[in-house]
Amino acid sequence: MAKYKDYVPKTWLCKWTGVSRSNWYYAPTSGERGCRPSTCTYRIDGSKVGNNQVVDEIRNVMRDEFIASYGYERLTWELHELGYHINKKKVYRLMKEASLLNPKHRIHTTGQRQFVQQRNILADRPMQYLTMDIKYVYIQGEKRNVYLLTVMDVFSRRVLGHLFKTSIRQHDVVLLMDAVLQEYQVSKVVVRNDNGSQFIAHSVRKFLKERGVAQEFTHIATPQENAYIEALHSILDREVIRRYWFDSFYHGKMKIADYYTFYNARRKHRSLKKQTPDKCWDINLKNRQIQKTNNIPLTLLN
Repeated sequence: MAKYKDYVPKTWLCKWTGVSRSNWYYAPTSGERGCRPSTCTYRIDGSKVGNNQVVDEIRNVMRDEFIASYGYERLTWELHELGYHINKKKVYRLMKEASLLNPKHRIHTTGQRQFVQQRNILADRPMQYLTMDIKYVYIQGEKRNVYLLTVMDVFSRRVLGHLFKTSIRQHDVVLLMDAVLQEYQVSKVVVRNDNGSQFIAHSVRKFLKERGVAQEFTHIATPQENAYIEALHSILDREVIRRYWFDSFYHGKMKIADYYTFYNARRKHRSLKKQTPDKCWDINLKNRQIQKTNNIPLTLLN
């Protein structure tokens, strides 16, 4: 095509060679794709300042000890009050280039995790093996998901405690496990959970280790290794969550607390020889002379 471009129309050459005209006229450029970013910013009074001055203004605003934790959107509002005509996308770009963005929160872990050695759990007494997990619960009236953290005894299938909150963080896991361990004074407890960020957090692992609790982690994408708590949440989903329209967070919290009380005291299990979790718990506590506790599942009201 280059050889005959001065003698034959380029449209004919493209048709003969099967090359599209856009490819022929395309001229590659170096550098990043897209429009070049602006190098200046306008103020409300019509004056124009360089981006370096805007970055200096952002630094001045961030000298306040409380504003220093602001994100780029709130800093955009502060710049608007100072007379700058600027949107949040540009503020984000300038802060990113100047390394002024807040670092993302990361959960730190230390040491190797002890993964599950065998899929089936062999428990011959209450409070020997515990299992915990987090489940999403949708609140239709508020159009959002909230979180349910449940701790269950494997031997008796008894719900020992739960948390129902808009977010579950590592300190919530510590809080619930501390309440459970204080309520039932036993030793040599093993707790099994998945690899959620709340469970692998250093603070959670350190707390359990200090309390003499061995923590087991299921393998990635292997929910069957935590089958007992998965089955409990499946039952809860079928018998409560799908049957009720939750008007509010507190409506869902009340219904789930009531169901867990019913589950412990009245729901019979085939695997427990048609006994309820409370009955299985009480019989084995008497046989092994373990301190008996009340029949209402421990619920932290937060």
